Amino acid sequence: MGRRRRAQIRKVQADPKFSSIIVSKFVNNLMWDGKKSVAQKIFYGALARIEKLTKEDGLAVFEKALNNVKPVLEVRPRRVGGATYQIPMEVRPARKESLAIKWLIRVARARSEYRMEDRLAQEIIAASRNEGGAIKKKEEVHRMAEANRAFAHFRW
Repeated sequence: MGRRRRAQIRKVQADPKFSSIIVSKFVNNLMWDGKKSVAQKIFYGALARIEKLTKEDGLAVFEKALNNVKPVLEVRPRRVGGATYQIPMEVRPARKESLAIKWLIRVARARSEYRMEDRLAQEIIAASRNEGGAIKKKEEVHRMAEANRAFAHFRW
């Protein structure tokens, strides 16, 4: 971690189809090798698939899924007198969003469907219903924070 100054927060342009910054951030995280148009096709295709499967607005289902995956607590390592403790802390709003996006994409990539579009759609639908791998990851992080509640007094 840098000790000089805080990193500059970059402004992300809203995506062209929904004019949403969160969608743009998701597409940027989904992108590989700078191929943004491919990532956009995958994401928009996944939203179309969600609409077809759930008969609901795809963007609304996506936002609900993202809100369900956002963690409230996480553990951060802190060195105290030669020992490193895992200290439970609240997650900053920007980090909540970032973690939720990363977990959704990581779990979608690990699924067994043939096309990434289908994997992403299925994972978003599962997360919107409070199930699936991304929700499991969030619950695991919360369990870790709960288990280490005894060290909360070391919080800085």
